[in-house]
Amino acid sequence: MSAFAGRTAVVAAAGSGVLLSLVAAPSAQAAPATELSTSLAGKPVQGTLDSASLDALTSQARQAVAAAPVVTVAPDADLKVEKTAVSVTSAAENEEYRAQVAAEESAERGSAVVSIGMRYLGVPYLWGGSTPAGMDCSGFTSYVYAQVGINLPRTSSEQRYAGPEVPASQARPGDLIWSPGHIAIYAGDGMQIEAPVPGQTVRYTSIWQSNPTFIRVG
Repeated sequence: MSAFAGRTAVVAAAGSGVLLSLVAAPSAQAAPATELSTSLAGKPVQGTLDSASLDALTSQARQAVAAAPVVTVAPDADLKVEKTAVSVTSAAENEEYRAQVAAEESAERGSAVVSIGMRYLGVPYLWGGSTPAGMDCSGFTSYVYAQVGINLPRTSSEQRYAGPEVPASQARPGDLIWSPGHIAIYAGDGMQIEAPVPGQTVRYTSIWQSNPTFIRVG
């Protein structure tokens, strides 16, 4: 130790990641043991350099490796790949898909019918009329539907059979509402748009008909 008095020796422990700094005190103040200054995970640690400390560090390293997620494959491992035939059905042949698309298109068309019908609120009732100058009940429905590309028969009795009947619980906005001598457009939530009777105008009102028939058009 006297040979290193007043000097500092730096020793790197190869492969251990530990930097050892040996500091020799003057002969008059020599420490009984060599001090160890390490930097482990960024935290300075001082202790006595002995075999027990190195063994503990080695043990920690072994534990870290053991805990690491390592996947091993045996040299004689047999990799099996299952082959399954894949069948493809075109959209044109898929009835369920086509039904879904048709339902979505019908719902969009129904919303458009209601939106168009609302534009004519206030148009006066006119027997035999089918223009914004004046409309009767079937003239109103046929005029509105024509704007979404659907041509309805002229009279309410004929429009009764313009499409399949649907239960009231399944009625959607844009369906027709038929009762003897009258036809209207279902607007949803128990409401309808109609050209009611002479002396009144096209209006948005609650369904007043008793047990009406709902008809899905288009």
